[in-house]
Amino acid sequence: MRPTLAVLAVVLAVAAGCSAPGSGKEESGNDSGPIKIAVVDAQSGQLSSLGAWELKGARLAVDEWNAAGGVNGRQIQLDVFDDQGDPTIGTNLARKIDSEGYIAMIGTAESAVTIAMSPLLKQAEIPNITSGQSPGLVATKSDFLFLNGPTSTTYDETLAKHIVDQQGIKSIAMITNNGGYGKGEHDAFLKALTSRNVTPVADQVVTADQKDFSAVLTSIRQKNPKVIFLGAEEVESGLIVKQARDLGITSAFAGAAPQGTPVFLDTAGAKNAEGTIVSSPYLSNDIDEASKKFAAAYKAKFNEEAELHGAKAYDGTQILLTALKTSNVATGKPLADAIRATKHDGLLGDFAFDETGVGIFSTSIGIIKGGKLVAAES
Repeated sequence: MRPTLAVLAVVLAVAAGCSAPGSGKEESGNDSGPIKIAVVDAQSGQLSSLGAWELKGARLAVDEWNAAGGVNGRQIQLDVFDDQGDPTIGTNLARKIDSEGYIAMIGTAESAVTIAMSPLLKQAEIPNITSGQSPGLVATKSDFLFLNGPTSTTYDETLAKHIVDQQGIKSIAMITNNGGYGKGEHDAFLKALTSRNVTPVADQVVTADQKDFSAVLTSIRQKNPKVIFLGAEEVESGLIVKQARDLGITSAFAGAAPQGTPVFLDTAGAKNAEGTIVSSPYLSNDIDEASKKFAAAYKAKFNEEAELHGAKAYDGTQILLTALKTSNVATGKPLADAIRATKHDGLLGDFAFDETGVGIFSTSIGIIKGGKLVAAES
């Protein structure tokens, strides 16, 4: 049973002198005391890997700023709250961070939770920078919501261009889930195919917590597609791939951000995931000097390899802290305006936010080879 009233709130001290939540808005909004920023993500449950990656990316950025003196001489206090991947808990947390004086929020990494929180955060005038990618985020039309990566539209248009336009493949099946992420992926990829006069040979929708995919995979096997598009998070996508290979399906798989993560690879198995086509704005830690520097710092701090979600959160946090500095620690709409005005040469690319809150509009294509995601040959 998931609690909806008793919300797990784990407070992490970042750098020195981090106090517990609940000290009041005035501490962050005036010109003294710590600047209170909330990280809201799944820290437990099936989506906890997303929350862990986002928290680490944000912590790394905050620690670097605090070590350099903070923002205009003030330290940043980063506190983390567990939404458990549940939109109801997310809305409760939106009220909580408003009442406890947080002036901005990093998160969530789950589109459905962020969409549920968005109206409350807009009303409270708390800017938030999310790692979600569903077009439904843009549809909220909130001036306080920003994306630290592209939307599914960009991910999937790039994917369709590679598979259909460049590879000439039109025999494509789709498996997506009915969650916020899956719905966004389904609609974006189907739109990209439709614009190319391609109709998927199968279009299967599963539940977000499904574990057995034998029925839908057996149906797809009969169609013998060349590519199967995955519109589901890391664990579910990995389970689909593993079960597909067990059923003798040899089709290549394709997808977006989740398919480029270690959790997907570990769940599916490296042999089963071989050849998976991935659309991502951050293919590896070796793309350029900036990614190498970030990956080295991430490894030194957390003793694990960096990946896309941590890089997204790092970029988003850098943008937020830069906006706080340039605005002299503004709050509310002035802070949101400062975020929108911030141009940032980040790990994912050159951020320039438009009126919808999107700042990155391109991805690259990678292929899983030998258990690693590498850039596809052009």
